[in-house]
Amino acid sequence: MTLQQLKYIIQIVQCGSISMAAQKLYITQPSLSKSVADLEQEMGILIFRRSSRGVYLTEEGTRFLSYARQVVEQAELLEQTYKHSEHIRRVFAVSAQHYAFAVNAFVTLVREYGQDKYEFSLRELRTNDIIEDVHTMRSELGILFLSKFNREVLLRILHNHDLQFVPEFTAKLHVFVSRDNPLAAKASVTREELRDYPRLTYDQGMNNSFYFSEELHSTDESPKSILVSDRATLFNLLIGLDGYTISSGILSSDLNGTNIVSLPLESDEAMEIGYIHASARPLSQIAERYLEHLRTYIQQYQANEASQ
Repeated sequence: MTLQQLKYIIQIVQCGSISMAAQKLYITQPSLSKSVADLEQEMGILIFRRSSRGVYLTEEGTRFLSYARQVVEQAELLEQTYKHSEHIRRVFAVSAQHYAFAVNAFVTLVREYGQDKYEFSLRELRTNDIIEDVHTMRSELGILFLSKFNREVLLRILHNHDLQFVPEFTAKLHVFVSRDNPLAAKASVTREELRDYPRLTYDQGMNNSFYFSEELHSTDESPKSILVSDRATLFNLLIGLDGYTISSGILSSDLNGTNIVSLPLESDEAMEIGYIHASARPLSQIAERYLEHLRTYIQQYQANEASQ
């Protein structure tokens, strides 16, 4: 087993296919396939299963990848410490539900490492895809929420995937509406008052369970319902159709402009927002730094809200 072989495994997981990984690594596909096969034979395990759409990790492969990442990261730390004239390429990936604060923290992180070589990824995904990303080590962190409604189901799924949820803060429910929406003048709104307006929710694809929904009270009947797949579309429809979406209430004028307002929703539910990560793997320094930026942004936002 060599350090290069471990790097090959990590690259294949990031690309999702051996052919794409070979292109990024500037080696031939047969050479990469042979290297993986040699490593599997040496370790006595099957790391990847092949399919017509690429490759995916076996259960043993997932555990092996966790250890491989730790070895590679430690090797990079050694290079960083003792090769003072060289900058290493820093790799970090986070998958998140559609939260502006997750993007703000990511932007701050990228600016912080702007002078170094890096390969960072931020993916706004469906809830199930976030869990799969972290489980397969495509992302080191996943940002999502738990509530009274979904807690038991999601915690069981996370446990079955060897993932841990770490809470960061609790947010009372709010709705986002256009500044021109008739509800915008109210101090708070009820779920009954929302019935006359289009409800905007994020599409959860094939895993369209209420427990995977990014919006609480998703079981409420709504005569007008629209599914969207990205945050920009959702905000455009909030403005264009006088729609609403249920959220944490944390807005970013830098990313979302000033045409959207946040109103408290009268509800006994709350969103416990946090991150998930592999239970057996310690967080990297970059992941820790990202979380520090996330906490800083939330604290600043809460302080500004309290002063208004």
